[in-house]
Amino acid sequence: MAQKGVQLDRQTFCCSICLDLLNDPVGLSCGHSYCMSCIEKHWDGEDKRRMYSCPDCRQTFTQRPVLMKNAMLAALVEQLKKTGLQAAPADHGYAGFERQRELEVSRLNIQQRIQDREKDVKLLLQEVEAISRSADKAVEDSEKIFTQLIRLLQKRSSDVKQQIRSQQETEVNRVTKLQEKLQQEITELKRKDAELKKLSHTEDHNQFLHNYPSVSQLSEPTDSSSINIRPLRYFEDVSAAVSELRDLLQDILRDKWTNISVTETEMDVLLSEPQPEPEPKTRTEFLQYSCDITLDPNTAHSYLLLSEGNRKVEAMRQQQSYSCHPDRFTNWYQVLSRESLTGRCYWEVDWIGRAVCVAVAYKNISRRGDSRECRFGFNAKSWMLNCHTNIYNFWFNNIHTPVSNPCSSRVGVYLDHRAGILSFYRVSETMTLLHRVQTTFTQPLYAGLCLYYGATAEFCQLK
Repeated sequence: MAQKGVQLDRQTFCCSICLDLLNDPVGLSCGHSYCMSCIEKHWDGEDKRRMYSCPDCRQTFTQRPVLMKNAMLAALVEQLKKTGLQAAPADHGYAGFERQRELEVSRLNIQQRIQDREKDVKLLLQEVEAISRSADKAVEDSEKIFTQLIRLLQKRSSDVKQQIRSQQETEVNRVTKLQEKLQQEITELKRKDAELKKLSHTEDHNQFLHNYPSVSQLSEPTDSSSINIRPLRYFEDVSAAVSELRDLLQDILRDKWTNISVTETEMDVLLSEPQPEPEPKTRTEFLQYSCDITLDPNTAHSYLLLSEGNRKVEAMRQQQSYSCHPDRFTNWYQVLSRESLTGRCYWEVDWIGRAVCVAVAYKNISRRGDSRECRFGFNAKSWMLNCHTNIYNFWFNNIHTPVSNPCSSRVGVYLDHRAGILSFYRVSETMTLLHRVQTTFTQPLYAGLCLYYGATAEFCQLK
């Protein structure tokens, strides 16, 4: 009986997690004690939920408690160990009790995991409902806004149409009245001409002199200044204004749509499996994927001059008069395209000068300062082929890869965004692969150029 009592005392000093004597015992505010390593491992598994619990009583703590070793309890455990109780002969009743306890703990752990998983499932269901509600609301709001926009455009179209027709009526009436006045003048002149002709055949001189004054008098002619015909471009100014409005609206929609669709595009990039399609081999095949690329003035360094409809860029000695913009590169002579690149794209760059860098980058690449986070090829957000007069070098994430091919003045770039393929080519009579990247793109890409002083680069018009 004495031995059994001692074993019960031993049970008092056991950790309910490992079922062994407490090792570095720590106590919780609820009164239960555990081995420090056991309770730490238990809470490590609860870190994701940010909710920590006592394995025995399930009391929860919103913050992970700071554990302190219980010196008195540790001394008692050490005293039990010294008495040699761990080596005491096993009592089957007590052993059946160490296993029952273990079973209860296992069941509690399983039940807790079930509760945790049920909570997780419930949270996921709530997230699905939240996503659906948000999507439905976004669709509803978008439809309303686009309907309003369409109505506004239709109203403006009707207003312009009405104004044109009103002005048309005014101008036509003016011309018609002038035409009628001139026609009356012509009729009167013809009548006068007939009278004078008849009078010219009069043989009686007295009668001729008597009738001549009344016949020879003519009415005042119409002022010629009032019948000046305007150039045949009455309403071209209106058409030009509407065309300008259309271009402005297209620019706004294109710029804003990039921001609207970036989340959807990123999700599509992350969730879609790459579709294995054969890569182009000949330049004719590459040209099937050619795209028009223009440079965004808001990203251009202040010493870069854009021209040729923003397709050409030159590094200058003089600072250009660009306005301040958060997208502008402030240190490196770099510029990005206005167009975002997804799917399959191909473009070519003609360059002259000492060196030009042909690159692609994510939109969120850093712009301000001289750190490598802003420089093409020196971070994980951009890929860059450095073209010198006699050598190529490829850079990504500050890692340099030499390319052993003779340089040419034209570089071709092929992108298969979904398949994660980026290839640079030397373009001459044939297509020569310079460097190929196989990766996973997580965002839309933008074409980029970086120039050294005196260099010029231009996106070629391929279509």
